Amino acid sequence: MWAGRVLHAALSRAPRESRAQSALAQLRGILEEELESIRGAGTWKSERVITSRQGPHIHVDGAPGGIINFCANNYLGLSSHPEVIQAGLRTLKEFGAGLSSVRFICGTQALLTSEDAVLSDELNHASIIDGIRLCKAHKYRYHHLDMADLEAKLQEAQKHRLRLVATDGAFSMDGDIAPLQEICRLASQYGALVFVDESHATGFLGATGRGTDELLGVMDQVTIINSTLGKALGGASGGYTTGPGALVSLLRQRARPYLFSNSLPPAAVGCASKALDLLMESNAIVQSMAAKTLRFRSQMEAAGFTISGANHPICPVMLGDARLALNIADDMLKRGIFVIGFSYPVVPKGKARIRVQISAVHSEEDIDRCVEAFVEVGRLHGALP
Repeated sequence: MWAGRVLHAALSRAPRESRAQSALAQLRGILEEELESIRGAGTWKSERVITSRQGPHIHVDGAPGGIINFCANNYLGLSSHPEVIQAGLRTLKEFGAGLSSVRFICGTQALLTSEDAVLSDELNHASIIDGIRLCKAHKYRYHHLDMADLEAKLQEAQKHRLRLVATDGAFSMDGDIAPLQEICRLASQYGALVFVDESHATGFLGATGRGTDELLGVMDQVTIINSTLGKALGGASGGYTTGPGALVSLLRQRARPYLFSNSLPPAAVGCASKALDLLMESNAIVQSMAAKTLRFRSQMEAAGFTISGANHPICPVMLGDARLALNIADDMLKRGIFVIGFSYPVVPKGKARIRVQISAVHSEEDIDRCVEAFVEVGRLHGALP
């Protein structure tokens, strides 16, 4: 009897296992087909492994010798600044590695509801887009930097309770700056609030590094600022939101990404705090980065390359073809220059580029060597005459 039950169970389990294996085989087939289409389109992205600390000169697994790094958000070179590192070590020793928990759990949504509307630049960062998708507000998308289209969308959105215009301050793929003066004027005219993500501006844009709202003189007109500690401010992790006190209190109560994320590691807070101290003491680091950005942009444009954006350390070298961008990036690494080719879906089809990022800790010799390598490789691949 016992053997019979075992046999019956085995026989009844067999069809289920067969169906499960069939479903898994079907999934594998779908995934392999999609992966092959990515390879065929020339948009496959290989990850490189850095085997040293972040800085202007790094070591990359599989690449001989030292490599000059032009592919980091380390705009001010603070991720390896000795005072920043020491601050992190002190905080680590005093408060430990982390708090091992999320924040108090409650609530389901944040600021906007189904009564409201959010108006977003079409080239906003994916994190902004995902945040907008999570909220229940009505969604409007305006053409990149197109103020006439934004005005039309604001007119259409007048029927909603609140209207929030959301934009990057500096756009990470193109290196261009949002026209915040005009955005704020339109927001005032149509009774809207303004949200700016300053992740690629905090620490180095504006007279004291406070971002694009300071750069363009609208600090008193921007309602909400969102930014990061993971780029110019030491490069560790974490971010922050500033705005009216009641809004920040509501976010603490209801914002799911805040509530369900672990608290920041103490060392990350210590590093970012020291980075802010250094920037408030002097703007020499910011001036150094600006001068090197100008040096790179002017030399590359003189050589015949098209560089997107204006006066931002994000310097996209526009190439158009995805495979060309990836091949040039690979050959740049062979010449000791670390850059990455960006293609669809990170950027629109037909607008592939290599994004070069300038840091205050690059030397003038680093800049010149990078330009020389671009010219050599660009001619090799027909990107330059």
